[in-house]
Amino acid sequence: MTIDRPLDHQMNNLRTLWKEAFGDTDEFLDTFFSTAFSADRCRCVTSNHSVVAVLYWFDCFYEDQKLAYVYAVATACSHRGQGFSHKLMENTHAHLKSLGYDGVLLVPGSESLFHFYESMGYQTCTHIQEFSCEAKKEDTRIQEINHLEYAQLRPQYLPSGSVIQEQENLDFLNAQARFYAGDDFLLAASLRGNRLFGIELLGDTSVAPQILNTLGYKKGTFRSPGCERPFAMYYPLKKADAFPSYFGFAFD
Repeated sequence: MTIDRPLDHQMNNLRTLWKEAFGDTDEFLDTFFSTAFSADRCRCVTSNHSVVAVLYWFDCFYEDQKLAYVYAVATACSHRGQGFSHKLMENTHAHLKSLGYDGVLLVPGSESLFHFYESMGYQTCTHIQEFSCEAKKEDTRIQEINHLEYAQLRPQYLPSGSVIQEQENLDFLNAQARFYAGDDFLLAASLRGNRLFGIELLGDTSVAPQILNTLGYKKGTFRSPGCERPFAMYYPLKKADAFPSYFGFAFD
């Protein structure tokens, strides 16, 4: 067994494992590997010349600290229950610390995974508000902007203690979402079925029903800063006086 960055000939193996673990389409994988993937931001466990566990990360920042947002942690069905995820995470923590990272973020996909990562030393650090609503027969002023304009405006709306996600984060998000600005709000949104999904609504969240009407949708679900739902977990790689309090772009 070895743990290292993936080799060129293992790329198909990575895609196969991802499909098995998450069920995503080739189109989604094409988007990820063309906009967000770097072999330098990937660690995998190889056993008998086959990748049996893998994770990826995005670079992000909190105050003056460099963080890694760990994403798509997966173990092959044939190798689950053998401790490969623990070994991979421990190896990745040591690797990231050697590269000068200050901490690690991740977003568990289920309640059981919160407990799983707690066993590794992670602590829940951020919460969100997530709500659904229907369109209100009233418009609001809104204009579509590009992802770079969104990134420039975003710090004005973020609460203190927020994680800044740019570069490959925005490149990946840009392939899946559209971006909007209003008088007192920012929105990154995509479609889920026939509903608008607000990946992040910053600023005045009460305008959500008017946003739906203006954009031509009957129903929508929105995420925004809040304290209702546990969201991201944090693992400090160095001594930290405070943890991030808001993390917005989770590519779930």
